[in-house]
Amino acid sequence: MTQIHSLADVQSANIGHGTKVWQYCVVLKGAQIGENCNICSHCFIESDVKIGNNVTVKCGVYLWDGIEIEDEVFVGPNVTFTNDKYPRSKQYPDDFLKIKIKRGASIGAGSVILGGITIGEGAMIGAGALVTKDVPAGELWMGSPAKFVKTIIKSDMSNKGKMRER
Repeated sequence: MTQIHSLADVQSANIGHGTKVWQYCVVLKGAQIGENCNICSHCFIESDVKIGNNVTVKCGVYLWDGIEIEDEVFVGPNVTFTNDKYPRSKQYPDDFLKIKIKRGASIGAGSVILGGITIGEGAMIGAGALVTKDVPAGELWMGSPAKFVKTIIKSDMSNKGKMRER
């Protein structure tokens, strides 16, 4: 059963079964959220956002137009996404930059993800990282600007999806 907190403003009908949207969230019409997701309090989701199944979006995350998050992604608290390379008040680009977060990726608390970035499948972004370029699948990136730290791979499901070094 989908659960929408009474203090959330959910304008989209595209919310999957088993998803929870907590208090003080705004989900605009047209946004798509999959099944079994957890959208924690104080989040904002614009109309042209797609979220897959089994995704966790922690508190204080704003998802702007053009963001696509695939299945089983973790977005830590206060992660910041951008979609306009040269923002000016009341001046809008013809097309907002896209961001794609691939299946099973994890983004640490307080990270900043610039527009036009793809974070690969199973990749991990360390807390507080500034991601300025694409992150390949199965890699850990940390720092400001974020840099490659090591290769990681997702183990089989018998290990409950824990990451291990390769």
